Amino acid sequence: MIDTLITGGRVVTDEAVFQAAVGIDDEQIVAIGDEATMPAAATEIDATGKLVMPGVIDPHVHFAGENSVEPWESGSAAAVLGGVTGAVVFAWQSRADKSWSKLADGISYQQQQAEPSLIDFGLHGVITSEDIDEVEIDDAIEKGVTSFKLFTAYEFGVTNGGLEHAFELVAERDGVALVHTEDPDVCEKRTKAQQAAGTGDPAVYPDARPMHAEEMAADDALRLARETGVKYYGVHTSGGGSADVIAGHRDDGSHIRAETCTHYTALDRTAYERDGCLPIMAPPLRTPADQDALFKHLRKGSLDIVSTDHVAFTRENKVSKNWWDAGFGVNGLQRSLPVFHDVAVNERGLSYSFLVDVMCTTPAETFGFDTKGQIAPGYDADIVIFDPEATEAITADDNASVADYTIYEGREVTGCVEMTLVRGEIVAKDGEVVGEPGHGSYVSRVLPDWEP
Repeated sequence: MIDTLITGGRVVTDEAVFQAAVGIDDEQIVAIGDEATMPAAATEIDATGKLVMPGVIDPHVHFAGENSVEPWESGSAAAVLGGVTGAVVFAWQSRADKSWSKLADGISYQQQQAEPSLIDFGLHGVITSEDIDEVEIDDAIEKGVTSFKLFTAYEFGVTNGGLEHAFELVAERDGVALVHTEDPDVCEKRTKAQQAAGTGDPAVYPDARPMHAEEMAADDALRLARETGVKYYGVHTSGGGSADVIAGHRDDGSHIRAETCTHYTALDRTAYERDGCLPIMAPPLRTPADQDALFKHLRKGSLDIVSTDHVAFTRENKVSKNWWDAGFGVNGLQRSLPVFHDVAVNERGLSYSFLVDVMCTTPAETFGFDTKGQIAPGYDADIVIFDPEATEAITADDNASVADYTIYEGREVTGCVEMTLVRGEIVAKDGEVVGEPGHGSYVSRVLPDWEP
């Protein structure tokens, strides 16, 4: 007898959709096939009329950081309600509110904070120094932290020289470098001009961080990545210009990958006119033409992944007369799968296999989760039962996150998460969290193989 048998549903992989039963035992998928051939199970789940998908792997999540007020317990609750079963969260080399300056301390801090997590997780190291020591990189990789993020903007951003130094060290160890790319000089000059003119209306915020600033910084970083040979991952690509730059640097053997975020595919800059500072994030929301361009690049494969860049704030942190006084970032874990399903599958006619590819399989493969992201024997039983016909109106009243707003307020979506399993355990069902805090585990990730 096995632990669990899921029957009646259509299994979705990154290559196909087919009718099959899924057998689970000892936290893993052990069989896929005709229900009549399956062994008896202690628990049976009827998924008739539903999709049986791998759990979403979100590689861009901020919990328990100085830029996010989201604790792990509430953040991971939002995740499982949204079908997210695994995430990569940021561990900072330095923090303004903590007395450390080493990656190892940031990693230890996040592992301690993550004790109540409902989801499995890995960590990215965030490099904030110009001359990161190779010992810090080695220590992080030994702990299973195989990817490292740097910024070109903000007070903790590094110069191109700092990027090149970090890229060289990460490349020598076959790790992954993630980069937030906005030219700091352009953004600072335009921001100061708006401040001097007293034009703090969030509707003009995108003009302070224009697309060409994102393109310029991305081009510099990508040139350095190609020079050093590092595996490069471009985060939160917001529109056509920066996506074109990324595509221009890719070739068949390229070690270059990139993501966009659900909010860039579902919203445009008119959201600032409607919702004020609530949708403030960086880079900003762009235009409808940029949304079309993002989908063009997702179809081509020059963008690989759709993430959330989940950052939780409350209205108190967000609502402001001047956009520059608002917290930067939006919460998205609970809504990302239903919203992206609606815009990608329902509105643009993309396939369910495409959805699984960009939200589940490719994120797991890109970041070294070698037993996640697939419905296949031997993989962890991280599974979402998804009802493609169910509808709901999104409201912050249902938030599990500490964020008391959603940028999708009132949006009607078709397609809802009915159940989420993490390693075979039901952690969310019918809109309620039913798992025990602490079920999630830290994943020591492998160095990923990006060869085509």
